[in-house]
Amino acid sequence: MSPTVNTTHEGLIDLASARLGGRALLASDEFFAPKENLLAPGRGVFIEGKYTDRGKWMDGWETRRRRGPEGGYDWCLIRLGVPGAISAITVDTNHFRGNHPAACSLDAAMLTGSLGGRQLRALDRAFTEVLPRSPLAGHTENEFKVQSGSRYTHVRLKIYPDGGVARLRVWGEARPDWRRIGATRRAIDLVAVEHGGLPLSTSDQFFSEPLNLIMPGRPRDMGDGWETRRRRGPGHDWVVLWLGRRGVIERVELDTTHFKGNFPESASLEGCDVPGGAPPRPPPGEDAGWRELVPRAGLRANARHRLAVARAARVPVTHVRLNIFPDGGVARLRLWGKIVDGV
Repeated sequence: MSPTVNTTHEGLIDLASARLGGRALLASDEFFAPKENLLAPGRGVFIEGKYTDRGKWMDGWETRRRRGPEGGYDWCLIRLGVPGAISAITVDTNHFRGNHPAACSLDAAMLTGSLGGRQLRALDRAFTEVLPRSPLAGHTENEFKVQSGSRYTHVRLKIYPDGGVARLRVWGEARPDWRRIGATRRAIDLVAVEHGGLPLSTSDQFFSEPLNLIMPGRPRDMGDGWETRRRRGPGHDWVVLWLGRRGVIERVELDTTHFKGNFPESASLEGCDVPGGAPPRPPPGEDAGWRELVPRAGLRANARHRLAVARAARVPVTHVRLNIFPDGGVARLRLWGKIVDGV
């Protein structure tokens, strides 16, 4: 399973990821391979000798060869899974060698409401170019920086003049609509990736990364969680996470679904309040005033554990540290609580 964060873009998430609800809505052409592949996990695979009635099967989005006047382009319109500010994009042409586009560009827009295909086509003026036309190499993860601090909900990838792209990653920072969320006055999952939650550091992520802990939905398999290697010395494993918004945690859900012979023996949760400590600042150190939110509690295999936070421990926090003893795998972490300091 492809990671939704990337060490090349540390502190950012793939806002367009299908796992987060990203969706390819419209494309000018998808004759050889469908647009939906752009947002799929992984880099795409190549199967020698596999053909469809339209030609070679390719794991990506591929348009037919343009035969019209010079200067045309193909395009794909994508709704981001999580609205946010875009900092970089990856246009991956993996396995596209003689059929990759010569160049690409990216437009972005902030759109509201549920829009149909005809309406989306008519909204050309709503889009702003965030990446000018840039050359692409074949069979390569083409990386581009984007200088834009605005909040966007949709992007439009243009390829010049035609060809195939395996994957598109839109790296950025989640920007939830806190006014709308705060108006409900209900408990929310403060660490959820769609609310801006982010893992900052961890003792170990040998088998799978901690971002999976805060992804939406139920875990699909053992690879869809955070799992550390077998610890052979003293100590325990841990992960520090940034809450999308400062809040008071009231209850915790710790899910070990699919982890049967490799779940942690026990776990605890700590929190600290560090104003102005948002990423990309370093995670809080031991002098940050960490306090226990949930004391060490035994865990079971393949189970969802619901743990209450004592009233005395219900204080505002910006970061949490999940400790697992001594090692193992956890599928999901949910921190239900209420935001503080307004919206």
